[in-house]
Amino acid sequence: LDTIRQQTHKDFVTAKADLELGLTGVRNALKVLRDYYAADSATLIQDDARFGAFMQQPAPPQKHEKAGGAGASIIGILEVCESDFATGLAKEETEESDAQAEYDKITQENKVAKVAKEQDVKYKSAESKGLDKTVAELSSDRETVSTELSAVNEYFAKIKDRCVAKPETYEERKARREAEIQGLKEALTVLQEETAFVQRRRHGGLRGGALQAQ
Repeated sequence: LDTIRQQTHKDFVTAKADLELGLTGVRNALKVLRDYYAADSATLIQDDARFGAFMQQPAPPQKHEKAGGAGASIIGILEVCESDFATGLAKEETEESDAQAEYDKITQENKVAKVAKEQDVKYKSAESKGLDKTVAELSSDRETVSTELSAVNEYFAKIKDRCVAKPETYEERKARREAEIQGLKEALTVLQEETAFVQRRRHGGLRGGALQAQ
């Protein structure tokens, strides 16, 4: 955009200089011609007044009329050129003014948009930093909770082995019952042996007392 504006302004400066130069030249030429023909007309009027009495004097040469007509024609052409140059210059100045106004408008809009984008980037950067901080804190909390959970699980596994009865298999129940039965048998055997021993001692004591009584 800046490059285009610089180029169009450069073109305007060149065109304006050319138009102003041409307009100045045409106006100078018009002034010279108008002064010349105005002076020539005044001279003719003075001559007519001076020699008015001499009616017999021939009419002014035909060349003066031709010269006056040619001068008016040239002046007319130069006036058209002057109008064209002035119109072209006004058009160039209007277009330049409009182009500069449009450039200023777009430039201002771009500045506003740039500031808005910079603010948006600044806000998003701050938001991103805040999110990074939050993520870091959550990650730290997660690691802490994970560590605590591992410790709880480890402790639970230990007390589970102590407190929770594990289901026995059929073989384990069978072996335990056989061991209990075997223990009962051994206890019964011991009990029977002790009972028999007591009975033998009792019978022996009674027999000894009877012998002493005889």
